[in-house]
Parts: sequence; structure tokens; C-alpha cells
Amino acid sequence: MDNQELLRPEIQEYIIEKTGQEATKLALSKNPFQEVDFKILLNQIAARTKSKTKLPTWFECKNCIYPSKISVEQTSSEITAQYKSELVDGNSLIDLSGGFGVDDYYFSKKVTQVIHCEMDAELSSIVNHNFLQLKSSNIQCIAGDSTATLENLNQKFDWIYVDPSRRNETKGKVFMLQDCLPNVPYLQDFYYQYASKILIKTAPLLDITAGLTELRNVKTIHIVAVENEVKELLWEIHQCYTGSITINTISFNKNNRETFQFNWNSDSECNLGLPKKYLYEPNSGILKSGGFKEVAAQFSIDKLHQHSHLYTSDDLIDFPGRIFEINSVIPYSKKEMALYLENKKTNITLRNFPDTVENLRKKWKIKDGGNQYCFFTTDLNNNKIVLICTKINTP
Repeated sequence: MDNQELLRPEIQEYIIEKTGQEATKLALSKNPFQEVDFKILLNQIAARTKSKTKLPTWFECKNCIYPSKISVEQTSSEITAQYKSELVDGNSLIDLSGGFGVDDYYFSKKVTQVIHCEMDAELSSIVNHNFLQLKSSNIQCIAGDSTATLENLNQKFDWIYVDPSRRNETKGKVFMLQDCLPNVPYLQDFYYQYASKILIKTAPLLDITAGLTELRNVKTIHIVAVENEVKELLWEIHQCYTGSITINTISFNKNNRETFQFNWNSDSECNLGLPKKYLYEPNSGILKSGGFKEVAAQFSIDKLHQHSHLYTSDDLIDFPGRIFEINSVIPYSKKEMALYLENKKTNITLRNFPDTVENLRKKWKIKDGGNQYCFFTTDLNNNKIVLICTKINTP
């Protein structure tokens, strides 16, 4: 079906009216437009529903056409796309894996000319249509293989941006960049013929150490989290760069942006200490970064154990993560558990503790929820302990 059919006013009105309703239930109803494939209509409704919180600009855009719901689920959110645009500048950028074009929409606000490459010709056409609706006139859409596009254009860009996708046959295997399309490690020197700066987006599953064994000239790695869930890793590469690698963690919450930065392979030392008045749990971006000693060193707080990744201090500090006041510290024993937690209601977190939340709840009949938080962990003397805490709400 021609996508232009979807732009008929009565069809657009139907899509808007049904947005938010479950596609499985709608599928049981009668197709009001017999000349239109009902599956395509249902996909538009499902994808638009998904875009409401993730892609509000597209959601509000009149006559926007959506690709498959999966494409919308896999695309960058606007909040992460906007952050990426803060990393680039100049006159030209080429995106070698354009997808739904969310990143390019934001790149186009910082770069004079953006080229969106997409292997799927239909998706390329949809994205081009949407850019026109969004009045983004400085983005050119080119359908086809990105390597061939680079060769055909044969021009220098200020930036190359690429979001390589894992090949289907790599499922279940260790995630390596060389197993993705395009194969960025293999093509890195080829890319340098067309740009000296490359920005690579990868899934958070990629191990940072493994990525650094595959890529050269990495200047900065950005770990981007939204509502304490790591969404993507961004690898900033400069052709002649040979200096130390900076790790940036950025965590977007409802009311603020938490940042933490350190140098990879820093030799900072940290103090270990027994629990004090306050407890600190780093956000997911910091946990992904592995900068556990750096946290203690930069904030002048003690780490509970080499492998526990929990921190403590007597004085309350501003911290990129969750903050708690410690009410009690008890040894993990039958007597203490029976006295303090058995048949009680509490939130449970494990850090360096040889059990599971499910087992602990079952064993001690602990209900979930409430205002109390318990951290099962190990102290510097290798004793199993439980920290009973109250969460401190930060702005």
C-alpha cells in the first residue's frame, strides 16, 4: 500500500482517535477502511502510542508516518538524541545507519547539513516525509548501503555517526563490535578517509574493556542513562587522538541530570570503611562505568568493601545516585533477621551478597514495598551484614 494513503484526513483522524488502545483488541474490530490493510493501520496506532512519551515531537507532528512498532522501540529517545547533538558541531555530518531519524533531527539543529543513510528504501522514504513535516530542511535522505554512499559522495564530513546493529546469528554470543553491521573496527581506516571524527552508538550490553580492544583513537566514552536505566554507550573517536580516555556518565532523571567523569585506567586509591550515618548507591551509569574507586576518591567517602560498590559517610553530600540514612546495621544471622525483618515489609537490594532477593523474601517471609530499605552486603571484614535504611529524597 502507498504510504500516502495513510495521510487521508479520515484515516489520520482514526489513528489519532485510537491511539492508546491495545492493538490486539482493535484487531478484533471491523476495519473501517476496507481498501487499507488493517495490519498497517494497527501498526500506525501501536507505533504512535509508543511515541507519546519516547518521541513527543513526532507524536505531536501532524501527518507523521511511522515504520514498524519495533523500529520505534529500537530508535533513540528524544532525550538521548538531544544529548548526542551536544557532542557534535560543524558544517556536515553523515549518519550511516539512519533508522527512524530521531538522532539526525537533533543533529540538524547543531550541524549545517546532515545526510541520513538507510538501507531500507521504504523506511528512508518515510523518514524523508517526516522530516518535511517537521520542517527539517537541512537533512538529505539517501537509501542504500552506507559504504557505497560514502564512496559515491566522496566528500569530507566533520562527523560520521554510526549505530551498528548486531547480526542475527550473533544472538547468545559475547557482544563484539566486529559482529555488527557495519563492522566499524574493520572499517575505521576507511571512515577516516571521509571524516576525522566518528561518533559510535552501541547498546549498553557492550563491555567497555572489550570495545576498547577493538577501537582505536577513543577520546571519550559517554554512558547515557534515563530514569536509572543505561540506554546507550557513545564512543567519541578522533583520528589522531592518543591521549587518556575520558569516561562521562550522564543520568537523566525527572528533575535533573546527574553527571560523573573520570579518566579510564586512573590509579586512584579509595578508603574502605565500616557503615557510618549515610549510605550511597551509585546510579546505573556509574555502575556500568566501573569507576568504583573514583567515586570514593572524588567524593571523599568510604567504600564498604572492594566488591560491594556501596559508599558511606558521616556527613551528607550531594551524590549521583540514591542516598539513604542508615538506621541500623545488623549481622546477617537467624537471630537478628527474626528480630528485625522476619514477616516485615521492606525494599531489598543486594550488593556483593551470596543469595537472591527472591530467596531472602521466601526464607524470612519479607513482603515487598514500604518506606524501609534494606541492603544485604558484605563489609570490609568480609562479614555479611544488613543495612536498614530510610531513603533521603533529593530534588
